[in-house]
Amino acid sequence: MTLQNTLYPGNKTRIFLGSSIFFICSILAGLIIGAMVLLCTPCPFHVRYKIMNLWTAFILWSTRVFCGIHYEVEGTENINKLQPTIVLSKHQSAWETIALRHILPMQTVLLKRSLLWLPVLGWAMATLKPIAIDRKNQRAALRLLLNQGAASLQQGLWVLIFPEGTRTAPGETRKFNAGGALLAQKTGYPVIPIAHNAGYYWPRYSFLKYPGTIKVRIGPVIESKRRKAADINAEAEAWITQTMKEITMADRP
Repeated sequence: MTLQNTLYPGNKTRIFLGSSIFFICSILAGLIIGAMVLLCTPCPFHVRYKIMNLWTAFILWSTRVFCGIHYEVEGTENINKLQPTIVLSKHQSAWETIALRHILPMQTVLLKRSLLWLPVLGWAMATLKPIAIDRKNQRAALRLLLNQGAASLQQGLWVLIFPEGTRTAPGETRKFNAGGALLAQKTGYPVIPIAHNAGYYWPRYSFLKYPGTIKVRIGPVIESKRRKAADINAEAEAWITQTMKEITMADRP
């Protein structure tokens, strides 16, 4: 059963200890692996990407060991590794920003520029071709997404976008920004929607992590050729909204 973190009936001391150990380990791993990525800046992109994925794998392992967070993925048959794709994902926590690097093919991600200012790990992320935007300048941000996103797709990278723009708590919804759909309309590359319930176990703005199994559902491919951005966006949003309801209903006793 999926539980809101505030209603978790288990041992809160154990939750705190596990979350504390995870926090310390994730910081140390970020410093070490981030430094390795920076040292390999002269190396090809795929080398730096694989090194950074060591941190991703470690985070998923440590959340399982120290926090009891597992995950299961449905819909992997919708992934065509040979076809660069635009991903529109639900955004509830930091978990999916990490896990989707592990679940999906080599990718770039749309993120806020300030994340690249984080010491070591942020600097390392800056070497991995992110689409880093200033949220305060939406027109410039959209232009950057369309230009860099198109270039990344042509290079064979997937483009990961969180169309809600910021993390939303479980049960909350935000209107989807059209940037990802506009990129699809411009380039003709397909779109894949993703739904998940990570926010129940790794809540936004929370130090504590709660045990359970995160459910990730990868939706069917949405074709974008000769389609309007509004239609592409509406189809992705409708699928994610409906799937989130199904995930929630499935977790009820």
